[in-house]
Amino acid sequence: GSPGARDGREELRHSPEPCTKMTMRLRRSHSNSQFVDSYICRICSRGDEDDKLLLCDGCDDNYHIFCLLPPLPEIPKGIWRCPKCVMAECKRPPEAFGFEQATREYTLQSFGEMADAFKADYFNMPVHMVPTELVEKEFWRLVNSIEEDVTVEYGADIHSKEFGSGFPVRDGKRRLSPEEEEYAGSGWNLNVMPVLQQSVLCHINADISGMKVPWLYVGMVFSAFCWHIEDHWSYSINYLHWGEPKTWYGVPSFAAEHLEEVMKKLTPELFESQPDLLHQLVTLMNPNTLMAHGVPVVRTNQCAGEFVITFPRAYHSGFNQGYNFAEAVNFCTADWLPAGRQCIEHYRRLRRYCVFSHEELICKMAASPEKLDLNLAAAVHKEMFVLVQEERKLRKALLEKGITEAEREAFELLPDDERQCDKCKTTCFLSALACYDCPQGLVCLYHMDDLCKCPRSKQYLRYRYTLDELPAMLHKLKVRAESFDTWANKVRIALEVEDGRKRTLEELRALESEARERKFPENELLHRLKGCLGQAERCVSEALGLISSQETGVPAPALTVEELRAFLEQMNQLPCVMHQIGDVQALLERVEAFQAEARAALDVPPPAPGTLQELLERGARLGVEVPEGRRLERQLAQAAWLEEVTATLRSPRARVPLPVMRGLIQAGRTVAPSPAVDVAMAELQELLTIAQRWEEKAQMCLEARQKHPPATLAAIIKEAENIPALLPNIQALKEALAKARAWIADVEEIQNGDHYPCLDDLEGLVAVGRDLPVRLEELRQLEVQVGTAHSWRDKASRTFLKKNSCYTLLEVLCPCADAGSDSSKRLKWRQEPGLYRLDAESLGLSAQDLRDPGAVIVAFKEGEQKEKEGMLRLRHANAQKAAPPLPGPGPPSCVCGQPAGPGMLQCQLCRDWFHGSCVAWPRLGAQKPSPAWWEWDAKFLCPLCQRSRRPRLETILALLVALQKLPVRLPEGEALQCLTERAITWQDRARQLLASPDVAGPLERLAALRHRLHGDSPQNTFPAPPQVSVENGDAPSPEKNGPLPSGERELEALSAALPRLQGPVLELSEGTRRPLEELMMEGDLLEVTLDEAQSIWRLLQATRPPPLALFRLLLEVQHPKTALGTPKAAPGTPKAAPGTPKPAPEPPKTAPETPKAAPGTPKPAPEPPKTAPEPPKTAPGTPKPAPGTPKPAPEPPKTAPEPPKTGEGPPNPSGTPNASLHRFPHPLLPPQTALGTPNLPCPGSPAPRSQLWGH
Repeated sequence: GSPGARDGREELRHSPEPCTKMTMRLRRSHSNSQFVDSYICRICSRGDEDDKLLLCDGCDDNYHIFCLLPPLPEIPKGIWRCPKCVMAECKRPPEAFGFEQATREYTLQSFGEMADAFKADYFNMPVHMVPTELVEKEFWRLVNSIEEDVTVEYGADIHSKEFGSGFPVRDGKRRLSPEEEEYAGSGWNLNVMPVLQQSVLCHINADISGMKVPWLYVGMVFSAFCWHIEDHWSYSINYLHWGEPKTWYGVPSFAAEHLEEVMKKLTPELFESQPDLLHQLVTLMNPNTLMAHGVPVVRTNQCAGEFVITFPRAYHSGFNQGYNFAEAVNFCTADWLPAGRQCIEHYRRLRRYCVFSHEELICKMAASPEKLDLNLAAAVHKEMFVLVQEERKLRKALLEKGITEAEREAFELLPDDERQCDKCKTTCFLSALACYDCPQGLVCLYHMDDLCKCPRSKQYLRYRYTLDELPAMLHKLKVRAESFDTWANKVRIALEVEDGRKRTLEELRALESEARERKFPENELLHRLKGCLGQAERCVSEALGLISSQETGVPAPALTVEELRAFLEQMNQLPCVMHQIGDVQALLERVEAFQAEARAALDVPPPAPGTLQELLERGARLGVEVPEGRRLERQLAQAAWLEEVTATLRSPRARVPLPVMRGLIQAGRTVAPSPAVDVAMAELQELLTIAQRWEEKAQMCLEARQKHPPATLAAIIKEAENIPALLPNIQALKEALAKARAWIADVEEIQNGDHYPCLDDLEGLVAVGRDLPVRLEELRQLEVQVGTAHSWRDKASRTFLKKNSCYTLLEVLCPCADAGSDSSKRLKWRQEPGLYRLDAESLGLSAQDLRDPGAVIVAFKEGEQKEKEGMLRLRHANAQKAAPPLPGPGPPSCVCGQPAGPGMLQCQLCRDWFHGSCVAWPRLGAQKPSPAWWEWDAKFLCPLCQRSRRPRLETILALLVALQKLPVRLPEGEALQCLTERAITWQDRARQLLASPDVAGPLERLAALRHRLHGDSPQNTFPAPPQVSVENGDAPSPEKNGPLPSGERELEALSAALPRLQGPVLELSEGTRRPLEELMMEGDLLEVTLDEAQSIWRLLQATRPPPLALFRLLLEVQHPKTALGTPKAAPGTPKAAPGTPKPAPEPPKTAPETPKAAPGTPKPAPEPPKTAPEPPKTAPGTPKPAPGTPKPAPEPPKTAPEPPKTGEGPPNPSGTPNASLHRFPHPLLPPQTALGTPNLPCPGSPAPRSQLWGH
């Protein structure tokens, strides 16, 4: 349990000091002897009769069996040891009673688990709940018990350099954090404390384990450390890092001998056999027993984070309350030196080995007195004096015994076991007695008679220093110890000026440097000296600053007059010479003269500003604050403020800004009061109040919800002009009035122009007028006009644009100028709606050009021609593609830009191919299944060619009538007029061509054939489908309307009729066909639905074979079970969603928007009641008229050039009279169909090769 070293010899033997040249020269070692043959008897020194030589198993020495005492008759068998080994074994102390070396090794964790488990099991409760009093009571019960044994383990005396310390250590093995660096260098770190400058142990080079190097202790409950004192009676310090408490018992130093006497008295038999029993750390005695015999004992519980310090020769013992971790080390201070000397005398009596040589330690410190602390030097001087006196006495006694031979010996270079006294085991340093005939013997001078029996002439003195060298060392120590007194006397005389002479700063600094260099301790004189030096240096610095500021003009920190006087007094009282006192005195005189002059100037009212300014500048150069300076500043600030107010208010032209007035008023509150200041403040305040009232009135006009007319604002502005202040709100009101007048002028100019104003111009004027804080009578009129124009444009957009269309209204109404660019069409289709193009670009005109009606008409005409030319190029390019396109790699098609695949449709206008999954399909099931297959609505226009709903011309004319009533010009309105004119022109051309003899004849034959087919077919073969109303809107999708009630019967009838279809039913010459095809292409370019376009398409359809493959595919898409009687689904037809009727497959959500009506499909017209074979009723598939639509009027029968045959009455799909537009009745106008949106799979889906595409 003791942190002290237990065997100094063993420590130093295993840790010799480093080898040097002097070491090699002075060290005596057994290794320097000559080689001795291993086969030589150690008694007779002969090597003969080697068969009689006996080898020791302990030291490998050889002995003749006849040289031994008593001699051996023969070589013994087994293990044999020589007499020297037997003697050493007998002298070895017996193993300490009650203490055994453990065989198991633990880690901290495993030891802690064992310790906690033992304590919890022993006390039958958690370890943290066991009271310390209970553990203490049980511990002493077990110690006193003879019958009961309890075994515990204690990790004691663990070397910290081998296993690591609990404190941070700068060992270079790892980088320390800043916090760890602080603890690593702290004096309370047990690795640092023994080697501090005030510690004696720092002068010992060897790392003495347990004394200079900390030991670690890992304890458990009942693990104890017995009564003991530290090695060499040194101090000890123990720190408990963590864990349960450690209970300590201590006896003061003065009672150490009393404790030893009590223990010897109570256990005499133990001390008779072992006089040094208390040094073996095996003795425990109950503190109560000691106190009963008069020994004072104290106790304490050391908790984690606490230090326990023991003093020299203070016996202590204790035990651990449980699992904990502690660290301990020794240290020695100056007051320990007498105790250390007494300890050596004690060890000499007990013949105990020393850990280190006390004499060597004293002499080593005496050899370097300048490195010693002052207190330590004084203590070492006293010890050295005792040591020298004792050495003189011993050497004198040796000389009296006749020993005159002497030899110098560097004992510090010898191992401790080679310089120990054979009698008392003390380590020798200053001197020792040796014998030439007995080289192994060595004794100290206290035991000079116990060396050997040889004559004195054979004995000689081995010494470290001569008697002349020791006083010299003693003198150096005295000088070092007494140097403080000499220095203190000098400092006292200098500080108190006892000799009447003030020292210079250099002399005082020299005294302070001497104290620092000699490492004098901190004391009152040194503090006074340092304080005097600091005060003098500050005075010099301040004085130099004042003087330099006078010379250079650089301002320094100003002093008051009182501070300057106190500063001068302080310099006079310093105990050192101050050369700057004269300059400071002169400065004080100049300051006092300035004060007198300033008071004289201030006493004469009113002071002139120039005089005040000149005095202030002179005072600033002095660098000293005087009371008159503040008065000068206030008077100068007052005069400057009055001048500024006068200049501001009396200026004939300038208007004073409100912030300037407020700033003057605020500054006026800080200047010195006077009658002039009061008058100026009143004038400023009155002007500011009036200005603020007008600002508030103007602010109300600017922010009020009820706007005022221009005349009211003009009156306010005119009245505010009389105020000599700059009013921001009045200025803003003036600007708003000017903007309002300019706005009125712009309105009058635009309303009085040659043309109606454009909508953009009116919208800009409305936006500007709304932001103005002025009531404008014209604004309401403009807002009405703009609102009417927006309503008309919204109605036109609903009429033309599809839902979620990607086109603007103006784009739809204008010709498609880039119709010939396939890539641009795909780009527009894939862009987000309305984000890829501006309306101004539709006609290639700028915003300014759109305001000119003539430019719009010209651009529209040019656009028509470009559209037609571009479409011809595109048709020619698409005609080069394979018809139908085959699946696989190839040129891009469709709006998706992917190669061709199964389920492709060809647009009748651009001739490009499209995937069925990307576009809407024509719907055969929503029309009357007429046996005239050329009337079947199978025409397909792609969404890139049919960009709008394509309303009928009658609807457009209604929009134009509403447009004529608008007093506003819209680009969309002019584009609609051009589109209408273009449609009427095309309609006239179409009617002329249809009325020509080359076309009228085929039309009559086709009508007769249709009549004959209807008459021959049974009524139940083609049941009429239900009517579906489609009024200029998108066709209803299957998702919304579901399948028609009779859809299956209709589709079955159509499917059954496919094998009977024959064609072509007409033949036209090339000269007749070509104009029809060109006219058909131009009609498909129109975003208007015209009956003539449907008539031309049916006529051209009749000249071709029936597209059976297309019909079959359309039937399979709409109802897979009815196609040719096959129950299988059509190839590429998507499955119906759950709950969706089977006849109408649900289109995928990603398909493009389904157009509401087939391209170019007119609204269904009722059959003439007198000629139709069916009863006079609404034709099958004809939608109901829209609400509010007038009843259809009969067409004039004589409108056409040739009267129609019976049953060929002209259609009137719109249901409204329009003789000017429907001048050519024809029996081949079919009823309108409602197209669905069946979709086919994307390209790549498998499809039967038997499917045929095209017309």
